[in-house]
Amino acid sequence: MSNTVNLLNGLEFLYPTNQAISQMKRTLNKFPQSETAMVDAFSLGQLKSKLWLIEHLPDNLGTVFICAGWYGTLAALMFEKAIDKFEKIRSFDIDRSCASVADTMNRPWVMNGWQFKASTLDILDMDFPTTHTTYRSNGTSLELTEMPDTIINTSCEHIKNFAEWYDKIPDGKLVVLQSNNFYEVEEHVNCVDSIDSFKEMASMSTLIYSGELELEKYSRYMLIGKK
Repeated sequence: MSNTVNLLNGLEFLYPTNQAISQMKRTLNKFPQSETAMVDAFSLGQLKSKLWLIEHLPDNLGTVFICAGWYGTLAALMFEKAIDKFEKIRSFDIDRSCASVADTMNRPWVMNGWQFKASTLDILDMDFPTTHTTYRSNGTSLELTEMPDTIINTSCEHIKNFAEWYDKIPDGKLVVLQSNNFYEVEEHVNCVDSIDSFKEMASMSTLIYSGELELEKYSRYMLIGKK
């Protein structure tokens, strides 16, 4: 049995009513070919970071865009623990293999009038409002144009042209950002050394929360506020 399944079994034992954990296990069973890539998405560090984010989310998030949403883990946890704080979630990732996994991860909310939906999109191409193509369960496509109230990005360390992406966000939008100092990962092209460095990178008109989470291999930094 893989380390990922062992981890999820342990979490399910500790939290037997947690629907998100059960949904993660079902997704792993449906996409066994992607299990290696999912190991990091379901790691203890990733889950701790996302639960930390949810703990500090303000109310009235409205329509939430999760940028670089990966396999939809954060959305699943938000539906489990903070569903009263938002109306719907849209998840975007440049990797075409992510949308179907994320939709499976969040299947109950996809079926609930698309309260959740994942699409393939390079977030550097994102304008506001955002027009994107998504797919129905029968394989047909639909173009949607939507405006977020809240923008979440927990993968700022992956965005080389961060300023280009951040500058496009309209002033006054609520943003929730995470980065880290885990330079050892090749894809981490935009790490920060401290929360102060992160504040300089992502300036905000109103800062609601800033903090640091110490994990086993790195520190995770988080900013929540109005751009």
